[in-house]
Amino acid sequence: MRRDGRLGVGIIGAGRVGPVIGAALAGAGHAVTGITTGSDDERASAVLPGVPVLDALEVVRRSELVILAVPRDQLAELVAGIAEVGGWQIGQLVLHTDPGHGIDVLRPAAERGAIPLAVHPAITFTGTSIDLRQLQASYAAVTAPAAVLPIAQALAVEMGCEPVVIAEADRRAYADAIETVTAFSRSLIGQSTAQLRDIGVENPGGYLSALVQSTVERALREASDPPPLI
Repeated sequence: MRRDGRLGVGIIGAGRVGPVIGAALAGAGHAVTGITTGSDDERASAVLPGVPVLDALEVVRRSELVILAVPRDQLAELVAGIAEVGGWQIGQLVLHTDPGHGIDVLRPAAERGAIPLAVHPAITFTGTSIDLRQLQASYAAVTAPAAVLPIAQALAVEMGCEPVVIAEADRRAYADAIETVTAFSRSLIGQSTAQLRDIGVENPGGYLSALVQSTVERALREASDPPPLI
């Protein structure tokens, strides 16, 4: 870590999540050292202009904080593979963004002296600068060893999120809750817009926008209200 607390941040995963996280941390004063190639390099370069595209090992070598923003089924293999070739560094921060994993998936990095952190910002990423505004109104699930939990929380705050600590044993239940609400919402909206389109409504998404937002906001307020006293 640099003396001023700013970090060299490397990003493995150039999909919708990694570049936005990098841009958010850059906005907090950190320096993005590199990013791997991904599913949409043009979009990633628009969010992180001028950041060098490197292979994963070079990203790790250059960085004090490594962001792993890869699909869930690739995460464990990626961490283990970098460990096998001696990539992880003592004292290096390694942070993944997957909702379903805590820090156990980072064990191969931790065994080589790296500091494991799990931070999942609870938004649906588009991979554009719009996400930076969404982060400012969001929460992030944070899991880390007790001694370094403040570091994970501080990074979540620098992304723009309010951190909420989730225990390692609860990460699967947390991921199920996130997946349920996102999949169910998309399914219901898809069904409703299709029905409206069938009866001649030309812009069903626009028609439902205010209704859906107001209904969801009311449901969220009611869910956050304290339970009634018996």
